[in-house]
Amino acid sequence: MTQSTYLPAGLPIPVPESDGLSAPFWQGLREHRLLVQRCTKCHQWQFGPEWLCHHCLSFELTWQAVPPQGRIFSWERVWHPSHASLKGHTPYLVVLVELPQAGHVRMVGNLLGDPLQEVHIGEEVWGEFEPHDDADPHYTLLQWRLKDAP
Repeated sequence: MTQSTYLPAGLPIPVPESDGLSAPFWQGLREHRLLVQRCTKCHQWQFGPEWLCHHCLSFELTWQAVPPQGRIFSWERVWHPSHASLKGHTPYLVVLVELPQAGHVRMVGNLLGDPLQEVHIGEEVWGEFEPHDDADPHYTLLQWRLKDAP
């Protein structure tokens, strides 16, 4: 678990949609668990959250815990701030992580460490839960770190 935050204060707080669709995902992160949707009918995994299965159109979806481990599918070094609070905090690394233990679904996140480090497609990454208990409401982010990073 990280002791400080990766990105500066001032970014919008991630909260579930008003219909509650992603609430289990965010609650799982608060509990330091990565939850991904899985269809109980066809057993396909999916992310981001939806009310119905992308594969068989069933409404029989559950949230299952998976290890926060994956491989970099794609990445980008961000040089231009996408939000005013990021001014002066670039570059940073954004990765698209493929989760092999969750049907190879992919999710976007930040890559911790030196923002100028070498990054390679296929490298293993491990998730780190970053709590923001000083925010209102409290939330936790999932950040990524290269498996072999110090």
